[in-house]
Amino acid sequence: MSLPSTLRRLCHAWAAAIALLLAHPVAAHDFWIEPTAFAPVPGQSVGVRLRVGEDFVGEAVPRNPAWIAQFVFEDGTGRHAVAGQAGDDPAGMVRVAAPGMLVIGYRSKPNPITLAPATFNQYLQEEGLDEILALRESRGETGAAARELYARCAKSLLFSGLAAKGLGDRLLGFTLELVAEKNPYALHAGQALPLRLMYRGRPLAGVLVVAMNRLHPEQKIAERSDSAGRVSFRLHRGGVWLVKAVHMEAAPVDAGADWLSYWASLTFELHA
Repeated sequence: MSLPSTLRRLCHAWAAAIALLLAHPVAAHDFWIEPTAFAPVPGQSVGVRLRVGEDFVGEAVPRNPAWIAQFVFEDGTGRHAVAGQAGDDPAGMVRVAAPGMLVIGYRSKPNPITLAPATFNQYLQEEGLDEILALRESRGETGAAARELYARCAKSLLFSGLAAKGLGDRLLGFTLELVAEKNPYALHAGQALPLRLMYRGRPLAGVLVVAMNRLHPEQKIAERSDSAGRVSFRLHRGGVWLVKAVHMEAAPVDAGADWLSYWASLTFELHA
């Protein structure tokens, strides 16, 4: 007896995701949204691809309803669900109803992972999580494995029509969220883009925020958020950009984990 098409798609999605985790247990930290078009025209349908990897090189993450807490987009008419079926890649589709900014957001449910001591310590160093590394050292835990619950909070900005400075990003209310405080589509290469990092609706200070260009991901720009949660990046070239940040804290005693981490990302395209 053959499986129904929806169940078959879901099984394929789970198999692909499990294979990806097994193949990339450490390196595949970053998670982002990569739409099929960043500058669509009104009436156009855009595929919403999910990617996991590093240095802006990623593998597809098919749609898995069991992992999704929110998968939405906002435009001038309000907030809407991103349509799609289990196993789809692209993981969703959106239709551009009118000119202006369209903000796509994906928030995952927490997922558990256990990392070996050296692996976890290296990850803390790479992501600038100095306070957590110092806390492990003070507790004598650097030689212990770490149980972590991690959640993804990814956004992407699309713009249709002529970019006006007043039409920009907006807060979706994710646990950890990067918000562009200027419309990147109204900027050009060499101009500064201010961003704000929010955690549970409040500015988050002291977090390492990293920006990279898809064509030259090795030329990363990094700053720590100030007391108001702000950073400002002078984006030196046009093209598609990924901005990311990670926040970690000790897990509650009943969480079944040692640490909770939240991974925020923001993608957009900049004019040359």
